[in-house]
Amino acid sequence: MITSVLVANRGEIARRVFRTARALGVECVAVHSTADAAAPYVAEADAAVHLPGTAPGDTYLRGELVIEAALKAGADAVHPGYGFLSENAGFAAAVIDAGLTWIGPPVEAISSMGSKIEAKKLMAAAGVPVLAELTPAEVSAADLPVLVKASAGGGGRGMRVVRRLEDLSTEIDAASAEALSAFGDGTVFCEPYLATGRHIEVQVLADQHGTVWAVGERECSIQRRHQKVVEEAPSPLVERVSGMRARLFEAARKAAEAIGYVGAGTVEFLADEEGGFYFLEMNTRLQVEHPVTESTTGLDLVALQFAIASGEALPAEPPAAVGHSIEVRLYAEDPAKDWQPQTGTLHRFVLPGAAFGPGGSREGMPWLRVDSGVVSGSVVSPFYDAMLAKVIVWGATREQAAARLAAELQQAEIHGVQTNRDLLVWILRHPAFLAGDTDTSFFDQHGIGEPVDEAKERLAAIVAALADAARRREGAKVQRGLPGGWRNLASQGQRKSYRVGETQYDVDYRVTRDGVVVDGAEVVAASAERVVLEVDGVRRAYQVAAYPGLVCVGSVALTPVERFSDPSEQLVAGSLVAPMPGTVVRVGVEVGDKVTAGQGLLWLEAMKMEHTISAPADGILVELAVAAGQQVEVGAVLAVVQVEENA
Repeated sequence: MITSVLVANRGEIARRVFRTARALGVECVAVHSTADAAAPYVAEADAAVHLPGTAPGDTYLRGELVIEAALKAGADAVHPGYGFLSENAGFAAAVIDAGLTWIGPPVEAISSMGSKIEAKKLMAAAGVPVLAELTPAEVSAADLPVLVKASAGGGGRGMRVVRRLEDLSTEIDAASAEALSAFGDGTVFCEPYLATGRHIEVQVLADQHGTVWAVGERECSIQRRHQKVVEEAPSPLVERVSGMRARLFEAARKAAEAIGYVGAGTVEFLADEEGGFYFLEMNTRLQVEHPVTESTTGLDLVALQFAIASGEALPAEPPAAVGHSIEVRLYAEDPAKDWQPQTGTLHRFVLPGAAFGPGGSREGMPWLRVDSGVVSGSVVSPFYDAMLAKVIVWGATREQAAARLAAELQQAEIHGVQTNRDLLVWILRHPAFLAGDTDTSFFDQHGIGEPVDEAKERLAAIVAALADAARRREGAKVQRGLPGGWRNLASQGQRKSYRVGETQYDVDYRVTRDGVVVDGAEVVAASAERVVLEVDGVRRAYQVAAYPGLVCVGSVALTPVERFSDPSEQLVAGSLVAPMPGTVVRVGVEVGDKVTAGQGLLWLEAMKMEHTISAPADGILVELAVAAGQQVEVGAVLAVVQVEENA
């Protein structure tokens, strides 16, 4: 009987497992890095053990330290969550050898699926359809395009699409280096690249008594950098193609049975529009997107993991799925800047009416669920994944679920860190998404959101300026009742400037006997937290939240522009600065090298993603301020390119 479980993970998945463990009467033990000391999951645990350091390699990937923490805290079981050591066969074996219950599949099953190359051979032998494997040396022009993939790990790391034969060697080296850094194994292989494939996966559960469930399928085709953004159950493709679900479930059960699988796992396939599909990999753990399966079946998959690990038997058949569920991953990132991750303080994070974790039965489950590793006041660090939360909605139909989710996201209060929230709303309301046309090339075909709405941003700047004026008057020491800036005789107006992204908005307003006058809108009422404007006969109220260096008006985040700049903060022309905190993983140039516009000069790794710092124009590299392995802060000067005069 499990009485105390250590979750060998962090953030959202640690909170998710704690939610179920506590409902089962099981004590919860957390491990945390130095950077995570104040994280919500640590505060929610019954006991917590510090793993000194911040980098995953010094903390969450140190299996011996995690097991030592479990024994020290008196835990009798370990749940790995997902990521980190969740698919590490050596760690699973060490947990069992320490006398602890491993809430996961058998060590042999993890090992057999740990190498994608060997896994594909096993699946082919079991009769599961697979894509042809290509060794890098045998790839020819006729095989293009191909996908270079890391044999170990996943999550988009160590993957490169190659469309030109002359690029193959360079991309293999880059993928191998990234895989070695992320997984400790630089082995890569190639397979045919299906640019418009559909990513379909089947949730499986297997007990120790021979029962294997194919619980339901999920579609996760909308991806960025080979990482999922939107997930849903059931799959629109599978719903459309007659007989596809039965074939998928049969292939998934074959895969699980071929390796003697026990526990929760996911068999992933790449499908075409006609319903043909091919094995990609098997994740021998819980998936990030498991809530959509829970929402449509009423199951608690974590509770079933505990039950299976304790030796309990599954019923003969799983419950039928009902309705439709969609999950989106809310990332701290800027999609318009190559998905650049963002860091900082999350001043406010509120989705009204949301519940955390499953409700215990399908009928009693909330239709809006948020699984998150952050709360208002959390600090988003550069050391881990950029995902803030998973927002999940259930509806009787796919259309209802999409509409509900878009509305909830739009109304959410997310202040302090830029996110992909607007992009998610755009996806959920896009005609192609609503039609079920959601292949892996979605962003390539449709772009990444609406064009910038300058009218909306300008109106937000007006609101921010009026709220700021009201705030200053409310905080005045004397004559608080008089309007700030009022003059007995006409004088020049007041000016306040704000920046949204790279665009600056200047707001001029005047305080008169009749109130505040501003171009473009009629001011009905204005306070520090609420401004009411009428534009073209339509009256709207805006909520305003102000923080140091930031003003949030609805979903628009504005940065106040100081009237006088600090000369010491000006950069030398041609300076390349770090767009986010991170680690320099590679440097490809030396001082004195001639560089061309767009050429990659060095590479930063932050939040599990690699980012290229490129030359802005043709020129000479005259300064290199960093070296491989160096940690840098946002805004730090990395290099200086002296631009050629005719560039």
